[in-house]
Amino acid sequence: MTAGLPWPLAYTVSGDDCVSPMPLGHTAPLAEAVRDLAELGYDGVEVQAREVSARDADALVRTVEAAGLKVLGIGTGPVAAQDRLTLADPSPDVRRHALSRLLGAARLAGELGVPVSLGQTRGTFLPGLEDMQQVWAERAVERLAEEAATRGSRLLLEPQSRANTSLWHTPAEALAFTGSLDAPAGLVLDTHHLDAEGVDAVRAVTDHARATGCLQLAAASTRGPLTVGDPRLPALLTALRTGGFTGWLTLEHTQDGDSTKAAARSWTALTDAAAILP
Repeated sequence: MTAGLPWPLAYTVSGDDCVSPMPLGHTAPLAEAVRDLAELGYDGVEVQAREVSARDADALVRTVEAAGLKVLGIGTGPVAAQDRLTLADPSPDVRRHALSRLLGAARLAGELGVPVSLGQTRGTFLPGLEDMQQVWAERAVERLAEEAATRGSRLLLEPQSRANTSLWHTPAEALAFTGSLDAPAGLVLDTHHLDAEGVDAVRAVTDHARATGCLQLAAASTRGPLTVGDPRLPALLTALRTGGFTGWLTLEHTQDGDSTKAAARSWTALTDAAAILP
């Protein structure tokens, strides 16, 4: 465990299936990225996946564990970001393709015994189609949650800003939906998206720590690496501890042109802030 932190600390990386590195994660190929992050003191990685299934588990584990790290979660951002596939697309073929990709990610996550998260791949609405698109997205996410549970994983739904998606912008909205599911599901809280929606991140963590599987962190104003002395970090860590958080922390931010330096800055800022924890 990272010095001073009672939860695993991960960094965002791109899987080998991605067509290019995701802009909010380490820019190096996976094998190089995990070696770099291990040397910096990270515990694991959150892997952004584009086109995967359970058959990819062994290769992924070998690559990550060879560096002494663990896969802590599977993200699905590249499905939308790189291939423009979403669950709310007007085209039935696109929706089917998007769901197929997400189900593959859930099967991989189940094989690894980690959660699978859903963010922007749920999609955006078009004027006049909003009601129908919401039904399509909700039914698909229900299916995804069921598949994840069946495979030994769990869906984590990420509230995101309206710049990214047309539904589930706040923790309350996301929890209202996950509470209606028959399968277990939780939250990913991302400080950038909370800020964008005018939701106080410390309050959100305080209120929803037990329902949260992962907290994603970035600098408040720039969405860049964390900085030592950021007054919000001790407050967030205290809220996690007080709230009974049992998940992991992920750095998901811009790289400022140098992933090694960015990851080192964030690691130092978090471990410095953790010094206040009892």
